[in-house]
Amino acid sequence: MNRTSAALGRIQPSATLAMTSRVIALQAKGIDVIGLAAGEPDFDTPDFVKEAAIAAIRAGKTKYTVVDGTAELKAAIATKFKRDNSLAYETAQISVNSGGKHTLFNALVATIDAGDEVVIPAPYWVSYPDIVEFAGGTPVIVAAGADQNYKITPAQLDAAITPKTRWVILNSPSNPTGAAYTAAELKALGEVLERHPDVMIMADDMYEHIVYDGFRFATIAEVCPSLYERTLTVNGCSKAYSMTGWRIGFAGGPAWLIKAMAKLQSQSTSNPCSISQAAATAALTGDQSFLIERQAAFQKRRDLVVGRLNAVPGINCPTPEGAFYVYPDVSGLIGKATPKGAVITDDEALVGYLLDEAQVAPVQGAAFGLSPAFRISYATSEAILTEACDRIEQACAALK
Repeated sequence: MNRTSAALGRIQPSATLAMTSRVIALQAKGIDVIGLAAGEPDFDTPDFVKEAAIAAIRAGKTKYTVVDGTAELKAAIATKFKRDNSLAYETAQISVNSGGKHTLFNALVATIDAGDEVVIPAPYWVSYPDIVEFAGGTPVIVAAGADQNYKITPAQLDAAITPKTRWVILNSPSNPTGAAYTAAELKALGEVLERHPDVMIMADDMYEHIVYDGFRFATIAEVCPSLYERTLTVNGCSKAYSMTGWRIGFAGGPAWLIKAMAKLQSQSTSNPCSISQAAATAALTGDQSFLIERQAAFQKRRDLVVGRLNAVPGINCPTPEGAFYVYPDVSGLIGKATPKGAVITDDEALVGYLLDEAQVAPVQGAAFGLSPAFRISYATSEAILTEACDRIEQACAALK
Protein backbone atom coordinates (compact mmCIF):
# COMPACT_ATOMS: atom_id res chain seq x y z
CA MET A 1 0.00 0.00 0.00
CA ASN A 2 2.57 2.59 1.14
CA ARG A 3 5.06 1.99 -1.66
CA THR A 4 6.91 4.84 -3.37
CA SER A 5 8.94 4.65 -6.55
CA ALA A 6 12.54 3.51 -6.78
CA ALA A 7 13.39 6.87 -8.37
CA LEU A 8 12.06 8.73 -5.32
CA GLY A 9 14.09 6.47 -3.08
CA ARG A 10 17.28 7.61 -4.79
CA ILE A 11 16.95 11.21 -3.55
CA GLN A 12 16.94 13.03 -0.22
CA PRO A 13 15.08 16.18 0.86
CA SER A 14 17.05 19.41 0.33
CA ALA A 15 19.32 19.96 3.34
CA THR A 16 19.14 23.74 3.01
CA LEU A 17 15.35 23.76 2.96
CA ALA A 18 15.29 21.29 5.86
CA MET A 19 17.44 23.61 7.99
CA THR A 20 15.31 26.60 7.05
CA SER A 21 12.18 24.70 8.08
CA ARG A 22 13.83 23.76 11.37
CA VAL A 23 14.69 27.41 12.06
CA ILE A 24 11.13 28.53 11.31
CA ALA A 25 9.77 25.89 13.71
CA LEU A 26 12.13 27.02 16.49
CA GLN A 27 11.32 30.68 15.92
CA ALA A 28 7.60 29.84 16.11
CA LYS A 29 8.30 28.53 19.63
CA GLY A 30 9.83 31.88 20.58
CA ILE A 31 13.46 30.75 20.39
CA ASP A 32 15.82 33.46 19.15
CA VAL A 33 17.45 31.54 16.30
CA ILE A 34 19.42 33.28 13.55
CA GLY A 35 18.84 31.40 10.33
CA LEU A 36 21.75 31.52 7.88
CA ALA A 37 20.64 28.68 5.63
CA ALA A 38 18.31 30.26 3.09
CA GLY A 39 19.78 31.19 -0.29
CA GLU A 40 17.43 34.13 -0.69
CA PRO A 41 18.19 37.86 -1.01
CA ASP A 42 16.65 39.94 1.74
CA PHE A 43 16.05 42.80 -0.72
CA ASP A 44 12.54 43.20 -2.12
CA THR A 45 11.63 42.66 -5.75
CA PRO A 46 12.16 46.01 -7.55
CA ASP A 47 9.03 48.15 -7.73
CA PHE A 48 9.05 48.37 -11.53
CA VAL A 49 8.94 44.58 -11.70
CA LYS A 50 6.01 44.38 -9.30
CA GLU A 51 4.16 47.08 -11.26
CA ALA A 52 4.60 45.05 -14.47
CA ALA A 53 3.01 42.06 -12.74
CA ILE A 54 0.08 44.17 -11.54
CA ALA A 55 -0.39 45.57 -15.03
CA ALA A 56 -0.39 42.03 -16.46
CA ILE A 57 -3.12 40.99 -14.03
CA ARG A 58 -5.24 44.02 -14.91
CA ALA A 59 -4.72 43.30 -18.62
CA GLY A 60 -6.08 39.79 -18.13
CA LYS A 61 -2.82 37.98 -18.84
CA THR A 62 -3.94 35.16 -16.59
CA LYS A 63 -4.32 32.34 -19.09
CA TYR A 64 -2.10 29.51 -20.26
CA THR A 65 0.95 30.52 -22.23
CA VAL A 66 3.23 28.58 -24.54
CA VAL A 67 4.60 25.67 -22.51
CA ASP A 68 8.17 26.94 -22.26
CA GLY A 69 7.67 30.70 -22.23
CA THR A 70 5.95 33.64 -23.90
CA ALA A 71 7.39 35.18 -27.04
CA GLU A 72 7.92 38.44 -25.13
CA LEU A 73 9.93 36.80 -22.37
CA LYS A 74 11.98 34.70 -24.77
CA ALA A 75 12.84 37.85 -26.69
CA ALA A 76 13.90 39.53 -23.44
CA ILE A 77 16.05 36.54 -22.54
CA ALA A 78 17.69 36.55 -25.97
CA THR A 79 18.48 40.25 -25.51
CA LYS A 80 19.89 39.56 -22.04
CA PHE A 81 22.18 36.80 -23.31
CA LYS A 82 23.47 39.04 -26.10
CA ARG A 83 23.89 42.07 -23.84
CA ASP A 84 25.52 40.38 -20.87
CA ASN A 85 27.22 37.31 -22.33
CA SER A 86 27.76 37.96 -26.06
CA LEU A 87 25.72 34.82 -26.79
CA ALA A 88 23.22 34.70 -29.67
CA TYR A 89 20.17 32.49 -29.14
CA GLU A 90 17.06 32.23 -31.28
CA THR A 91 13.61 31.68 -29.75
CA ALA A 92 13.83 27.95 -30.48
CA GLN A 93 17.00 27.85 -28.37
CA ILE A 94 15.45 29.34 -25.22
CA SER A 95 13.54 27.57 -22.46
CA VAL A 96 11.58 29.25 -19.64
CA ASN A 97 10.81 27.22 -16.54
CA SER A 98 9.39 27.44 -13.04
CA GLY A 99 12.69 28.39 -11.41
CA GLY A 100 16.31 27.50 -12.06
CA LYS A 101 15.94 24.14 -10.34
CA HIS A 102 13.16 23.27 -12.78
CA THR A 103 15.45 24.19 -15.69
CA LEU A 104 18.17 21.87 -14.42
CA PHE A 105 15.69 19.10 -13.69
CA ASN A 106 14.18 19.25 -17.17
CA ALA A 107 17.56 19.21 -18.91
CA LEU A 108 18.99 16.32 -16.90
CA VAL A 109 15.87 14.15 -16.82
CA ALA A 110 15.36 14.67 -20.57
CA THR A 111 18.87 13.49 -21.44
CA ILE A 112 20.14 10.98 -18.86
CA ASP A 113 19.78 7.21 -19.11
CA ALA A 114 20.85 4.55 -16.64
CA GLY A 115 24.62 4.31 -16.61
CA ASP A 116 25.23 7.88 -17.77
CA GLU A 117 27.67 9.86 -15.65
CA VAL A 118 27.57 13.54 -14.70
CA VAL A 119 30.72 15.27 -13.46
CA ILE A 120 29.91 17.55 -10.52
CA PRO A 121 32.59 19.66 -8.79
CA ALA A 122 32.33 19.69 -5.00
CA PRO A 123 31.34 21.59 -3.01
CA TYR A 124 28.15 21.48 -5.05
CA TRP A 125 24.63 22.82 -4.85
CA VAL A 126 22.63 20.21 -2.97
CA SER A 127 20.22 19.37 -5.80
CA TYR A 128 22.72 18.48 -8.54
CA PRO A 129 23.52 14.89 -7.51
CA ASP A 130 19.97 14.15 -6.42
CA ILE A 131 18.50 15.18 -9.76
CA VAL A 132 21.11 13.07 -11.57
CA GLU A 133 20.27 10.06 -9.40
CA PHE A 134 16.54 10.59 -9.83
CA ALA A 135 17.10 10.46 -13.58
CA GLY A 136 18.99 7.18 -13.19
CA GLY A 137 22.44 8.61 -13.77
CA THR A 138 25.59 8.46 -11.68
CA PRO A 139 27.12 11.60 -10.12
CA VAL A 140 30.91 11.70 -10.42
CA ILE A 141 32.11 14.04 -7.69
CA VAL A 142 35.35 16.00 -8.15
CA ALA A 143 36.49 17.60 -4.89
CA ALA A 144 38.12 21.03 -4.79
CA GLY A 145 38.99 22.20 -1.29
CA ALA A 146 39.79 25.54 0.27
CA ASP A 147 43.43 25.09 -0.70
CA GLN A 148 42.43 25.54 -4.36
CA ASN A 149 39.73 28.12 -3.64
CA TYR A 150 37.01 25.53 -4.27
CA LYS A 151 37.68 25.41 -8.04
CA ILE A 152 38.59 22.26 -9.96
CA THR A 153 41.64 22.12 -12.21
CA PRO A 154 41.76 21.04 -15.85
CA ALA A 155 43.69 17.92 -14.80
CA GLN A 156 40.95 16.99 -12.33
CA LEU A 157 38.28 17.47 -14.98
CA ASP A 158 40.16 15.42 -17.54
CA ALA A 159 40.64 12.57 -15.07
CA ALA A 160 36.92 12.51 -14.21
CA ILE A 161 35.62 12.20 -17.78
CA THR A 162 34.99 8.67 -19.06
CA PRO A 163 33.20 7.23 -22.10
CA LYS A 164 30.04 7.25 -19.92
CA THR A 165 30.16 10.98 -19.19
CA ARG A 166 27.02 12.74 -20.40
CA TRP A 167 27.29 16.12 -18.67
CA VAL A 168 29.72 18.34 -16.79
CA ILE A 169 28.12 20.91 -14.46
CA LEU A 170 29.90 24.22 -13.83
CA ASN A 171 28.39 26.63 -11.30
CA SER A 172 30.09 30.04 -11.17
CA PRO A 173 29.78 31.97 -8.93
CA SER A 174 29.15 28.93 -6.80
CA ASN A 175 26.49 27.96 -4.37
CA PRO A 176 27.72 27.08 -1.71
CA THR A 177 31.20 28.67 -1.83
CA GLY A 178 30.86 31.88 -3.82
CA ALA A 179 33.96 30.88 -5.80
CA ALA A 180 33.93 32.06 -9.42
CA TYR A 181 36.02 30.96 -12.39
CA THR A 182 37.88 33.63 -14.34
CA ALA A 183 37.66 33.68 -18.13
CA ALA A 184 41.16 32.19 -18.27
CA GLU A 185 40.20 29.37 -15.89
CA LEU A 186 37.09 28.60 -17.95
CA LYS A 187 39.18 28.62 -21.11
CA ALA A 188 41.52 26.02 -19.59
CA LEU A 189 38.58 23.79 -18.63
CA GLY A 190 37.10 24.33 -22.07
CA GLU A 191 40.26 23.07 -23.72
CA VAL A 192 39.75 19.78 -21.87
CA LEU A 193 36.11 19.60 -22.94
CA GLU A 194 37.02 20.26 -26.56
CA ARG A 195 38.78 16.88 -26.52
CA HIS A 196 35.55 15.14 -25.45
CA PRO A 197 32.95 15.97 -28.13
CA ASP A 198 30.20 13.76 -26.68
CA VAL A 199 30.08 15.58 -23.34
CA MET A 200 27.41 18.24 -22.70
CA ILE A 201 28.19 21.25 -20.51
CA MET A 202 25.74 22.85 -18.09
CA ALA A 203 26.74 26.38 -17.05
CA ASP A 204 24.71 27.37 -14.00
CA ASP A 205 25.12 31.17 -13.96
CA MET A 206 22.40 32.02 -11.45
CA TYR A 207 24.68 34.36 -9.46
CA GLU A 208 26.10 36.14 -12.52
CA HIS A 209 25.26 39.65 -11.31
CA ILE A 210 26.54 39.20 -7.75
CA VAL A 211 30.33 39.52 -8.05
CA TYR A 212 32.87 41.63 -6.16
CA ASP A 213 36.16 43.53 -6.32
CA GLY A 214 35.81 44.22 -10.03
CA PHE A 215 35.58 40.54 -10.93
CA ARG A 216 34.52 40.12 -14.56
CA PHE A 217 31.92 37.39 -14.92
CA ALA A 218 32.30 35.03 -17.88
CA THR A 219 30.41 31.94 -19.00
CA ILE A 220 31.97 29.01 -20.80
CA ALA A 221 30.10 29.24 -24.12
CA GLU A 222 31.22 32.87 -24.33
CA VAL A 223 34.86 32.03 -23.62
CA CYS A 224 34.93 28.84 -25.71
CA PRO A 225 32.69 29.33 -28.77
CA SER A 226 33.58 25.82 -29.94
CA LEU A 227 31.45 24.49 -27.06
CA TYR A 228 28.37 26.59 -27.91
CA GLU A 229 26.45 23.75 -29.61
CA ARG A 230 26.69 21.48 -26.56
CA THR A 231 26.36 24.00 -23.73
CA LEU A 232 23.18 24.80 -21.82
CA THR A 233 23.59 28.27 -20.29
CA VAL A 234 21.27 28.43 -17.27
CA ASN A 235 20.16 31.55 -15.44
CA GLY A 236 17.08 33.05 -13.82
CA CYS A 237 15.50 35.95 -11.98
CA SER A 238 15.60 34.60 -8.42
CA LYS A 239 18.88 35.95 -7.07
CA ALA A 240 19.83 39.14 -8.92
CA TYR A 241 16.26 40.43 -9.08
CA SER A 242 15.12 39.14 -5.67
CA MET A 243 12.37 37.10 -7.31
CA THR A 244 12.79 33.73 -5.57
CA GLY A 245 9.05 33.27 -5.05
CA TRP A 246 8.14 34.25 -8.61
CA ARG A 247 9.77 31.02 -9.87
CA ILE A 248 11.30 31.94 -13.21
CA GLY A 249 14.39 30.18 -14.52
CA PHE A 250 15.59 30.07 -18.09
CA ALA A 251 18.27 28.70 -20.37
CA GLY A 252 19.78 29.02 -23.80
CA GLY A 253 21.10 25.99 -25.62
CA PRO A 254 20.89 23.72 -28.65
CA ALA A 255 17.42 23.61 -30.19
CA TRP A 256 17.12 19.81 -29.91
CA LEU A 257 17.68 20.01 -26.15
CA ILE A 258 15.28 22.92 -25.68
CA LYS A 259 12.63 20.94 -27.60
CA ALA A 260 13.22 17.89 -25.37
CA MET A 261 12.90 20.01 -22.24
CA ALA A 262 9.62 21.47 -23.52
CA LYS A 263 8.28 17.97 -24.18
CA LEU A 264 8.96 16.97 -20.59
CA GLN A 265 7.54 20.22 -19.25
CA SER A 266 4.36 19.76 -21.30
CA GLN A 267 3.61 16.63 -19.27
CA SER A 268 4.61 18.01 -15.87
CA THR A 269 4.09 21.66 -14.95
CA SER A 270 3.08 23.09 -18.34
CA ASN A 271 3.85 26.81 -18.55
CA PRO A 272 5.45 28.90 -15.79
CA CYS A 273 3.09 31.39 -14.12
CA SER A 274 1.90 33.91 -16.74
CA ILE A 275 2.12 36.82 -14.29
CA SER A 276 5.65 35.87 -13.27
CA GLN A 277 6.65 35.77 -16.92
CA ALA A 278 5.40 39.33 -17.42
CA ALA A 279 7.35 40.40 -14.34
CA ALA A 280 10.49 38.63 -15.56
CA THR A 281 10.21 40.36 -18.94
CA ALA A 282 10.23 43.72 -17.15
CA ALA A 283 13.14 42.66 -14.92
CA LEU A 284 15.35 41.71 -17.84
CA THR A 285 14.50 44.70 -20.03
CA GLY A 286 14.22 47.44 -17.40
CA ASP A 287 16.79 49.67 -15.71
CA GLN A 288 19.57 47.45 -14.36
CA SER A 289 21.34 50.13 -12.30
CA PHE A 290 19.86 48.92 -8.99
CA LEU A 291 22.09 45.83 -9.30
CA ILE A 292 25.17 47.95 -8.58
CA GLU A 293 23.81 49.20 -5.25
CA ARG A 294 22.79 45.74 -4.14
CA GLN A 295 26.12 44.31 -5.22
CA ALA A 296 27.90 46.86 -3.03
CA ALA A 297 25.71 45.97 -0.05
CA PHE A 298 26.46 42.26 -0.48
CA GLN A 299 30.18 42.97 -0.70
CA LYS A 300 30.13 44.84 2.63
CA ARG A 301 28.39 41.87 4.21
CA ARG A 302 30.87 39.46 2.67
CA ASP A 303 33.81 41.43 4.05
CA LEU A 304 32.21 41.55 7.49
CA VAL A 305 31.58 37.81 7.68
CA VAL A 306 34.91 36.73 6.16
CA GLY A 307 36.83 38.99 8.52
CA ARG A 308 34.95 37.85 11.61
CA LEU A 309 35.16 34.14 10.81
CA ASN A 310 38.87 34.23 10.00
CA ALA A 311 39.45 35.76 13.43
CA VAL A 312 38.07 32.59 15.06
CA PRO A 313 40.78 30.00 15.83
CA GLY A 314 40.10 26.77 13.96
CA ILE A 315 38.18 28.42 11.08
CA ASN A 316 39.64 29.20 7.65
CA CYS A 317 37.25 31.19 5.45
CA PRO A 318 38.35 31.89 1.85
CA THR A 319 37.13 35.16 0.35
CA PRO A 320 34.54 34.42 -2.34
CA GLU A 321 34.41 36.26 -5.66
CA GLY A 322 30.62 36.24 -5.85
CA ALA A 323 27.18 35.00 -4.73
CA PHE A 324 26.18 35.59 -1.09
CA TYR A 325 27.68 32.60 0.69
CA VAL A 326 30.85 31.79 2.57
CA TYR A 327 32.10 28.26 3.04
CA PRO A 328 34.63 28.19 5.88
CA ASP A 329 36.84 25.16 6.39
CA VAL A 330 36.43 24.08 10.04
CA SER A 331 39.07 21.35 10.18
CA GLY A 332 40.61 23.06 13.20
CA LEU A 333 37.45 22.52 15.27
CA ILE A 334 36.96 18.82 14.58
CA GLY A 335 37.86 16.63 17.55
CA LYS A 336 37.26 19.34 20.12
CA ALA A 337 34.75 18.91 22.94
CA THR A 338 31.79 21.06 23.90
CA PRO A 339 31.37 22.41 27.46
CA LYS A 340 29.03 19.45 28.06
CA GLY A 341 31.70 16.97 26.98
CA ALA A 342 30.35 16.02 23.56
CA VAL A 343 33.02 15.60 20.90
CA ILE A 344 32.69 17.52 17.62
CA THR A 345 33.20 14.53 15.34
CA ASP A 346 32.25 16.19 12.04
CA ASP A 347 30.68 19.30 10.56
CA GLU A 348 27.16 18.01 11.18
CA ALA A 349 27.96 17.78 14.89
CA LEU A 350 29.41 21.29 14.79
CA VAL A 351 26.30 22.71 13.12
CA GLY A 352 24.14 20.93 15.70
CA TYR A 353 26.23 22.46 18.48
CA LEU A 354 25.92 25.96 16.99
CA LEU A 355 22.18 25.54 16.63
CA ASP A 356 21.62 24.17 20.13
CA GLU A 357 24.07 26.32 22.09
CA ALA A 358 24.43 29.51 20.06
CA GLN A 359 21.07 29.57 18.27
CA VAL A 360 22.79 30.10 14.92
CA ALA A 361 21.86 27.90 11.96
CA PRO A 362 24.31 27.43 9.08
CA VAL A 363 24.26 24.27 6.91
CA GLN A 364 26.80 21.49 7.31
CA GLY A 365 29.36 20.95 4.57
CA ALA A 366 28.37 17.30 4.24
CA ALA A 367 25.20 18.47 2.46
CA PHE A 368 27.36 20.03 -0.25
CA GLY A 369 29.77 17.16 -0.70
CA LEU A 370 32.88 18.53 1.02
CA SER A 371 33.64 18.36 4.72
CA PRO A 372 34.49 19.60 7.27
CA ALA A 373 32.91 22.97 6.56
CA PHE A 374 29.63 24.83 6.78
CA ARG A 375 27.80 27.27 4.56
CA ILE A 376 26.58 30.65 5.72
CA SER A 377 24.26 32.79 3.63
CA TYR A 378 24.97 36.47 4.28
CA ALA A 379 21.83 37.63 2.48
CA THR A 380 20.64 39.42 5.61
CA SER A 381 21.38 42.63 7.48
CA GLU A 382 24.80 43.60 8.84
CA ALA A 383 23.30 43.81 12.33
CA ILE A 384 22.05 40.22 12.17
CA LEU A 385 25.34 39.02 10.68
CA THR A 386 27.31 40.76 13.43
CA GLU A 387 25.19 39.10 16.10
CA ALA A 388 25.54 35.73 14.38
CA CYS A 389 29.33 36.06 14.21
CA ASP A 390 29.43 37.09 17.89
CA ARG A 391 27.55 33.91 18.79
CA ILE A 392 29.72 31.69 16.58
CA GLU A 393 32.90 33.18 18.06
CA GLN A 394 31.70 32.65 21.62
CA ALA A 395 30.54 29.10 20.92
CA CYS A 396 33.82 28.14 19.23
CA ALA A 397 35.86 29.72 22.04
CA ALA A 398 34.04 27.41 24.49
CA LEU A 399 35.27 24.29 22.66
CA LYS A 400 38.25 22.56 24.27
